Amino acid sequence: MKLQRTSLLVIIAVLTATISCNKNELPPEDVSLVNNLKKGKANPVKEPDYILSNVPAQIQVYGLWHAGNDYCTWGSVRDMIDFDLNNSWIINRGDETPSVNLVVLSFVNPLDLLTKTTVENPLAGIPAGMTQDVVDYFKNAGIRVMLSIGGITYTDDWNSALAADASKLGLNAALVAGELEVGIEIDYEENRNPDLVGLQNFIDAYRGVFPYDPTGQNHVARLTIDLAAGDRWLIDICRKATTDWLKTDYPVLDYANAMVPARQPSLSDAISNWDEHIDGKPQYAPPIPPLAPCKFTGALYLNDRKQIPECTDFYSSLQYATSEYVAKILPNGAGTTHGMLGYMFWAAECPSTTKVCATNCTEGVGKGSIVFDIPVPMPSLRQD
Repeated sequence: MKLQRTSLLVIIAVLTATISCNKNELPPEDVSLVNNLKKGKANPVKEPDYILSNVPAQIQVYGLWHAGNDYCTWGSVRDMIDFDLNNSWIINRGDETPSVNLVVLSFVNPLDLLTKTTVENPLAGIPAGMTQDVVDYFKNAGIRVMLSIGGITYTDDWNSALAADASKLGLNAALVAGELEVGIEIDYEENRNPDLVGLQNFIDAYRGVFPYDPTGQNHVARLTIDLAAGDRWLIDICRKATTDWLKTDYPVLDYANAMVPARQPSLSDAISNWDEHIDGKPQYAPPIPPLAPCKFTGALYLNDRKQIPECTDFYSSLQYATSEYVAKILPNGAGTTHGMLGYMFWAAECPSTTKVCATNCTEGVGKGSIVFDIPVPMPSLRQD
């Protein structure tokens, strides 16, 4: 949703608040789906201007953003029988093994988190549907769980919460994480004038409670951030995160997610977006430095107005088509090891009234977890 005019941004924000919830969206140049793959043989990328390793790295992060059944509001406590009916594919791909190793419940309103969370009632500031039962449904299967704060609908609330008391917001996020034993994702989608000082204070406050854990074993210490699909949107946040929070020699955040574009991209556009993070933008003033491959994931859509291969046909999917790049891309100025961390998918269950709900993707994501041999639970992540 990277429209340039402020008035159009306001209109889009209103619409997404009423009919859907979204991650960052950067319009791709070519929105055609990749559906011409043959089983067992991925399409080559035409004349790549990047270098791949000869050996693939293990995909370590293979996760879903979860929209719930009410377009990311999580407004009511779920009936766990119904919840299981719509989500059993996530914890069981057909062989009693989960389809993913991470679920991110989306979204928490940052202003509610600031004003309603208390030491006495840590969960007062999160949606009613984000219960311990829902968290444990996934964690009991070995799946890591995180809560996402923000989304494009809550951008103004992020701004207000950071301006009011960014440190308290970070402390309240830590209260929630400690209560539910989950990690936290920062999804702050302010493109034009983000409050980077406030965001730094938020991170400092959270890290003051839960320091960075290089082993990744402490679930509540997992703190991540969402960046745009490439480097051409959320530029200031991308520059700050890459420069100060995602360095391999002094990490502050665990990793970033390169979010979905406006629609499912073409094969070349998906790779081009991710490669922007690898290369950085030296021509910008000030420049965006390169990001280590081990410090971010790439995101793809799970659903659209009709079912798509990411959900229904792994060998025709973009994750299959891009897997060589994701597993083999060499660093280009940051990091020493090859391969991105893995994939995130938007979104389980029902993110929009205009799209089909993703309630069974065993033949897409589930099959991918078999082919990629996704480790469950998530292992300690590469650090360099």
